[in-house]
Amino acid sequence: PAAAGPAPTGTVPMSGMMKAVAKNMEKTLDTPIFRVSRTICTDKFDALYAKLKPKGVSVSALLAKAVAMTLEKHPVVNAAYDPSGAIKYNDDINVAMAVALDGGLITPTIRKCNEMDIYTVGREWRDLVNKAKSGSLKPEEYNTGTFAITNLGMFGVSSFEAILPSGMGSILAIGGTKPVVVAQKNGHFGVEKQMTVTITCDHRHIYGADAALFLKDLGQLLEEETDSLVF
Repeated sequence: PAAAGPAPTGTVPMSGMMKAVAKNMEKTLDTPIFRVSRTICTDKFDALYAKLKPKGVSVSALLAKAVAMTLEKHPVVNAAYDPSGAIKYNDDINVAMAVALDGGLITPTIRKCNEMDIYTVGREWRDLVNKAKSGSLKPEEYNTGTFAITNLGMFGVSSFEAILPSGMGSILAIGGTKPVVVAQKNGHFGVEKQMTVTITCDHRHIYGADAALFLKDLGQLLEEETDSLVF
């Protein structure tokens, strides 16, 4: 492997993107939030991914589609708080997913994700990531999210908590899968793969029961209804 470059020293100015991320993070300090976690078995989800991967569908695309379908049942989780003292229900379900770039972070957004089939979601996400890497995303392709996803599972992270983006009501943090020994319905022990997901919500208009029911339905979809993701 190539030798690492010299370590930075002194005070290094931030890039424009890094400054924007820092400013957005500061804005979230004014928002009262809470978090709810749930463990989800991914055996059927993993099997579906293995079948769709050769057709260009990524894990990110599948997760975005699953979240979008679940949000159809939970509009308040897709909504945002209006400072006038109201709830802004969004007409569309636009799933923003965090992508790390050199010198920053950006959230390409799959607009109307719930209305697309999984193959269209896969192509859209691939195009958005390529645009993000080349710096050619249009503003509406990264600042129109109504719900955010951040996934660190590929780095071996088991679980984590995300900071709520400004202007959104919720963000879902997804950890990696790991094999777990569980008691099965037949009374025997077996091994299944599980992941932990943690949702961060704006407590001004979303309550604990709202978040818990959202995660319950998401878990049901990923554990038992994965075939519905294909359509």
